[in-house]
Amino acid sequence: MAKLTFKIWILIIVLILSLISIFGLPPSFLEKGILITGVEQNSSAFEQGLRQGQIITAIDGKSVESIDDFSKIIQEKYPSEEGSPESSLGGKEIKTIIQTKDSQIIFFSKQAPEITFSNIPKTKLKAGLDISGGARAVVQAQDKKLSKEEVNDLVAITNNRFNVYGISDIKVNPVSDLAGNNFMLIEIAGATPKDLKQLIEQQGKFEAKIGNETVFIGGERDVASVCRNDATCAAITACNDFNGGSICNFQFSIYLSNLAAEKHADVTKKLGINESAPEYLSKPLDLYVDDKLVDTLLISKDLQGRVTTQISISGSGIGETEEEAYSIAKENMNKLQTILITGSLPYKLEIVKLDTISPILGKQFIKIILLAGLGALLAVAIVIFVRYRKFKESIALLLTSFSEIIIILGIASMIDWNLDLLSIAGILAVVGTGIDQQIIILDESKQRVSLSVKEKLKRAFTIILSAYFTALVSLLPLLWAGAGLLKGFAITTIIGITIGILITRPAFTDIVKNIEE
Repeated sequence: MAKLTFKIWILIIVLILSLISIFGLPPSFLEKGILITGVEQNSSAFEQGLRQGQIITAIDGKSVESIDDFSKIIQEKYPSEEGSPESSLGGKEIKTIIQTKDSQIIFFSKQAPEITFSNIPKTKLKAGLDISGGARAVVQAQDKKLSKEEVNDLVAITNNRFNVYGISDIKVNPVSDLAGNNFMLIEIAGATPKDLKQLIEQQGKFEAKIGNETVFIGGERDVASVCRNDATCAAITACNDFNGGSICNFQFSIYLSNLAAEKHADVTKKLGINESAPEYLSKPLDLYVDDKLVDTLLISKDLQGRVTTQISISGSGIGETEEEAYSIAKENMNKLQTILITGSLPYKLEIVKLDTISPILGKQFIKIILLAGLGALLAVAIVIFVRYRKFKESIALLLTSFSEIIIILGIASMIDWNLDLLSIAGILAVVGTGIDQQIIILDESKQRVSLSVKEKLKRAFTIILSAYFTALVSLLPLLWAGAGLLKGFAITTIIGITIGILITRPAFTDIVKNIEE
């Protein structure tokens, strides 16, 4: 019976921990229910506490084990016309009890809960943009070379803006290239390049002007708070016919800082009365976003010279149908609220590189690469068996290679590293390198020289260690090459070859020693 040495025990323990990291404890593939991937803000479900990331296990006491179960229960409960958010229940609100993994949520609504959902992932591994699909942009400031500190500030502000927008599945990171240029890398799963382009290129410089004088701007300095997700002070007020389509108006309240309120009072103090509309002052309050006029508000004469912190902001959305106009008005209100909360970005941005990735292509590539990988391992196993004529050593080599892959995936899951196609390429490179080095160990162990098995294996490990440091040095520049777009390959490969040196090669060496002796 083979002796389990200390090095082999380390491999076994790390392997078990990696499997726990990948599948969770209890394993995620045993969980029943559906995963919430998004909840519409301002909806009854959101207000009652339903959030992204929760797992729905039952509705009204009926078990939910799949998307089909959920859809069937909801369709029976809210018999609406297909594609319409409005139910045909005559305006009656229905009580819904949603049981999640950790809590019970009760809400009343006239329509089905406005959520998006998916099946529970079978593993804790996170797919990168190349596999899940979405849009990616490398961004820099226009006419300015940013320092690392400036890029970090830009990333923080951009993250804040996207969070306020309510966008999920987004990564914003500082990156740099070998020339020392600093960029911001933005990745959004499920978004189109057009969506991402609009979000990035809008600097969001908000200004409220009376005449040519700026009264207040967006951001914490002038805007103390913005009413949001509260129907009493932020709502779509009315929808009407407009030029063969529809127009919907929105209105929400903001609260100015004392300094901004005093500035507003000083400016209005100098104004006269509007001759055609005596209840208002002679000049309106004009609202600009990125130097474009978005709305004009008349100022009541009662506010002349008064220090008031509450201001009502309004706007509209126009569409071919009332539903479309309502949706556009809601989106415009959300963007304006976001800009008022976060303020403008510190620089006008431009997109250096913009990519779109289809999830279908990613999944097809994964299937092909898995089949190719299994075929390659099988071919290697046959070659090794023919070369050495020893079944045990061939199996040991294959199992060690598999364990190396599992440990890499376990570490990726532990550090929340998104696996993209370059990361998978890195794993394949590690497997190839690992097999090469294990063959060196096998060859050295069978050399007909007057050395003990221990000395032969020690000599093999010296060769492997030299190759490791050579590979490590050559991979380090890839962390910055291409503005960081090759980082996935570099990090995965570095993790893999380091695991090989510290864990799998020493364990394989002891396994070979046991077989030889």
